[in-house]
Amino acid sequence: MQKPLSAVENGTVIVAMSGGVDSAVAALLLREAGYSVQGLFMSNWEDDDGYCTTATDFQDARRVCDSLGIALHRVSFAEQYRKRVFAHFLKEYAAGRTPNPDVLCNREIKFGVCFDYMQRLGASMIATGHYARIRSADGAPQLLKAVDSAKDQSYFLHNVASHALGKTIFPLGHLRKEQVRRIAHAAGLPVFDKPDSTGICFIGERPFQEFLSRHLRTEPGPIENADGGLIGEHRGLALYTLGQRSGLRIGGRAGAAAAPWYVADKITARNALIVVQDQNHPLLLSDAFEVDHMHWINPGDAIETPKECAVKTRYRQSDLKCAMRFNTVGEYRVTLHRPARAVTPGQYAVFYRGEVCLGGGIIARRYNSELAPGAPGITYNSLFVAEGS
Repeated sequence: MQKPLSAVENGTVIVAMSGGVDSAVAALLLREAGYSVQGLFMSNWEDDDGYCTTATDFQDARRVCDSLGIALHRVSFAEQYRKRVFAHFLKEYAAGRTPNPDVLCNREIKFGVCFDYMQRLGASMIATGHYARIRSADGAPQLLKAVDSAKDQSYFLHNVASHALGKTIFPLGHLRKEQVRRIAHAAGLPVFDKPDSTGICFIGERPFQEFLSRHLRTEPGPIENADGGLIGEHRGLALYTLGQRSGLRIGGRAGAAAAPWYVADKITARNALIVVQDQNHPLLLSDAFEVDHMHWINPGDAIETPKECAVKTRYRQSDLKCAMRFNTVGEYRVTLHRPARAVTPGQYAVFYRGEVCLGGGIIARRYNSELAPGAPGITYNSLFVAEGS
């Protein structure tokens, strides 16, 4: 692995150690490349509810660092996490949107307060086990997709500040996951076969509806079909997201086809959940949407609108060809070449030109030009209006 041109010779690289195989191999590769390596473990969620794996993960991180012969620091940013990430997470769900806390966690915690803390510890560069790449273009950092498209995490990193990316190394960006596990096994790292972590950033995997119900006031309300017919009762709009088919508790309905139901919209004004039985129902499709809170990795890209590029409206989605143009202050209008399913307000739209991640923003509103005002279901749908209306 070549050292980036911006690296300081004989400087210290601090690796964010999660207790998993990816950060372990990142530390190993940096040590083998001649860097002075230290590790840092963050414990940012302190509720002892049986689901948080912080204690086990810390022990795994310590075993890895002992195996590599490197120092391990430990720090908690629990207060900052609750204020900067979790509070926003709850606020968005309460408003009927579906946020992505991992994006905010990267910006505010891992590459925010933790980045600053690592520099105070003397780090010349920081590193993580993310699957992404960075290169320098005209003296500025570019964020690139990982070689392993199945593991690429540039989507979650698009909101990281440019100055932080300029001091970051992603040692795994050129590797595939199976290669990482082989490297870990060959080096005798104790986490070579540890399963990948899932769930919410720092909170982990847990029964999600139960977790939200503990932190949010939820009010039951009607479940309606696209024509306004009452077919059931939901447990609270915050507990559902667009495109969801499990956990609706509808079952078979007299006069309805024996097909699964999908969440098509959430009407907060009436506390109504709209469901349909066709996963490609027009109420689930969008051919345009608006994005606000746009973050450009290279601010110069903001000037080049309208522009043709590609977009992901959720993680692991194939690139969608689109055109975007400046709409109003702080907002962009995105028109898709082909309609996409379950474009979800509150989620992030992340834009690409080839392998280069340009940046992204929050989906504010979605549109389907085929649904004209007055069409069946339009009175029950708060987000779909005709293009240009």
